[in-house]
Amino acid sequence: MSSENHLRWHSASINKAERELLNGHQGGVIWFTGLSGSGKSTLANAMAKFLYQQGVRTYVLDGDNIRLGLNRDLGFSPIDRTENIRRIAEVSRLFADAGLIVINAFISPYQTDRTMARQISSEHPYIEIYTCCSLAECERRDPKGLYVKARSGQISNFTGISAPYEEPQDAEITIMTEMESVAEAVGRITAELKVRHII
Repeated sequence: MSSENHLRWHSASINKAERELLNGHQGGVIWFTGLSGSGKSTLANAMAKFLYQQGVRTYVLDGDNIRLGLNRDLGFSPIDRTENIRRIAEVSRLFADAGLIVINAFISPYQTDRTMARQISSEHPYIEIYTCCSLAECERRDPKGLYVKARSGQISNFTGISAPYEEPQDAEITIMTEMESVAEAVGRITAELKVRHII
């Protein structure tokens, strides 16, 4: 018999509604997806700073930070990428249950994995944001020098070069980062948060 059959979710003495009342806003998940260099981390941090200034409690989860700690045992095979997203989604669910808005910046290249992440956090407000940017522009930016290494064969399974990126089918917002400014993007995302009464 699996040990999971003996596990039961333990309810806390303070519930989500009470934590949100203390915070003055709902908890939720904002998930940025897109190619490396498309602007995910830039927008995630700009959004966090703006919301902080509004008194909104947030936390940013970023790809490199997670892989340096929680997911340091994972590689970049399709199976490992799926497990990477699953773990992030579970952590995000806990952050949202704590009444925070967790802002995720992950390539998350597979549609099935993004659907899984959304389902894991289904009891919380969830906004998927596609940072749409051409591969050519991402390579031109190449903030970490990763595309150069991928093109030269130093990095395998690199999204957009030797591994696929599946464009989102159900993102709530698409940001064309080659044309829209950071301020414009933050404004659009903030408007969505207000429409959905998250803040």
